[in-house]
Parts: sequence; C-alpha cells; structure tokens
Amino acid sequence: MTGQDWLEKDFYAVLGVEKSADDAAIKKAYRKLARKHHPDANAGDAASELRFKDIGEAYAVLSDPEQRQRYDAIRAMGSGARFTSGAPGGAGGAGFDDLLSNLFGSGAGGESGRGGQRVRFTSPGAGADYEDLLSEMLRGAGGGTGTGGFGAARGSKGRDIETTVKIGMRQALAGTQVRLGVNEPGAAQRTVTARVPAGIRNGQKLRLRGKGGAGPAGAGDVVVAIEVEADPVFSWDGTALRTTAPITFAEAALGADIDVPTLDGVARLRVPAGTPSARSFRLRGRGPVIKGAPADLLVTVHVIVPQRLSGEAKAAVEALRQLDEGSDPRAELLAAAAAGRGAGRESA
Repeated sequence: MTGQDWLEKDFYAVLGVEKSADDAAIKKAYRKLARKHHPDANAGDAASELRFKDIGEAYAVLSDPEQRQRYDAIRAMGSGARFTSGAPGGAGGAGFDDLLSNLFGSGAGGESGRGGQRVRFTSPGAGADYEDLLSEMLRGAGGGTGTGGFGAARGSKGRDIETTVKIGMRQALAGTQVRLGVNEPGAAQRTVTARVPAGIRNGQKLRLRGKGGAGPAGAGDVVVAIEVEADPVFSWDGTALRTTAPITFAEAALGADIDVPTLDGVARLRVPAGTPSARSFRLRGRGPVIKGAPADLLVTVHVIVPQRLSGEAKAAVEALRQLDEGSDPRAELLAAAAAGRGAGRESA
C-alpha cells in the first residue's frame, strides 16, 4: 500500500472510532463490524464484501503501532498542511521545512537532531511527488539505525512470505492446526504453525504476524492462502452445509423416513409422499458450529432409477405403466410450447 492510498482513506472513519482511540477500542470496533459484514453472514452481497475488506485493511494498519504512527504522519501532511518551496514563513503559508520540523521535533532549518545526527529535508520542487519524499524521509529519519527517530528503519522490516496450504473439507469445518515450511532466501527452511479457524472457506487467507522474513525493524508476516479440497459428501451452499441423499421411486411416491449423513453421525429425515427428485429439505442446526452458532444442513433427495430389474419388479412396473395409460405428464409442457410458437407466427 502506498502513502497516496493512506492519504485517500480515513481508517478511523471506516472503523467508526476517534483518532485518539486506544488499541482496545479499535479491536472492539473491528470485531463488531467484521461480524456484521462477514461474507458468511452476507452471502451474495457485493457491497458488504467490499465493506468487510475495507474494515480488515483499516484494522491491519491501526492495530500495528508502527504502521499507525506512520499513517497518522502521512495523513497529517496531506490534510490541512500547505507545502511551499519558498523560505519558511513565506507568503504561501507554513513552509515544508517547518512542517517537517514540527513532525519530527527537528531544529531550525528543517534538520533532525536525534541521536546527534542531522538530516536535512529539502522542499519539493514544482510538480514533485511529496509522497516519494515522505517515504525517503521516513526511512532516513533516525539514520536508519532502528533506534531514535520516528519511523526508523521502517522500510527495513522483513518481507512478507506467501504460501498455500491444502486442507480437507472436514478440517475446514472443524478447524485445525497446520505446520508450514517457510522458505526464505539465504536462510534455512523453517517450520511455523498456523491455527485454521472453524468454517474457513476456500480462497481465504490467514496472516501470521511476525513470522515472515527477518529485518532490522522486525520480521514480516507469513500470508497463508487456504485451499479446501472437495468432499464427497458435503459442500457449502451459502451459510448452510449441503448433501445429497438417494431415494427409491417407492420412497418418493409413497413417502418414507430415511437416514441422512451429518458431520457427527446421522439424522432422520421424513420424505413426504409424492416428493419429486431434486427437492431439498432443511435440517436446522444440524450443520457445523461456526462462531458458536450451528449452521443448517440442506438435504437434496435424488430419485434413483435401477439399472436392472428382477422379473417380479419388472412386472410390477409394467402394471404401473398400464395404470398410467391416458395420463401424459408432458401434456402441459407441449401445450405451452405450441402456444409460444403460435404467438411467434402472429407477431411475424
């Protein structure tokens, strides 16, 4: 993320907190908003999904003391401050050197005096990108030693390491722990442990703070992309779990009580007489427990047509067909199609 991004985004407003809010207030606001706008609770709501991403971005910055300090400084420079290339106190308002002096507690003339070092900040010329100047300034303040100056060695924080891990559907539903091999250039491979929360979806990411590449200003993060492997029994359908149960023609026609699989065993489902194939039933609270609340289980029944029939079964089906003579289940379909063709010819 660039400094320009930070200038344009008010992370305090995104979380609904004051600029003076402490860490506890920021965390509380984040958790409340994250629960409200989580994709699991707003399936198909693109606006809520975008809001959820903005909330996560704001919290990632404001929950990190160094990033928050840098963000506040950039915002202070971008709002209410006027930069002039003239001498301090000139006609254009507050000079750039004066602003930097106030920001960094430097001495007269825009020179930083921390730790005995003096860093000269020069005003940007016409058309200059002060974001680039700010980035250089944040790296240089304090001499890049990692002590003393604001933002010291911030640019030297270790790099983030991205990796991917595959887990089974049951692990994703119940939550699990995974061990990851982290490869860092110039260093031996090491292993880190990540806790995967229950209910994680395919494509979501985990961030392990401080587990990434080493750097003078602290280690970077490890970003773990989760790949959830398909399960032969269960799949997600919005906020509910789904499974398919085969039934016989007799069960569909006459009705039956059948056993269907759940994550922890089986459940009894009543199939009413006359149930068509592909009808779904909802078993409330029989899905996985996500964030303390049990999800529902959707069961879709599928009428199975036998590949082979015994002589007795075939005779029974033949008898049923004779009883059905004179009844055409496709009559309404064909009539509607014919009416449509007639309307088309009239319009032509």
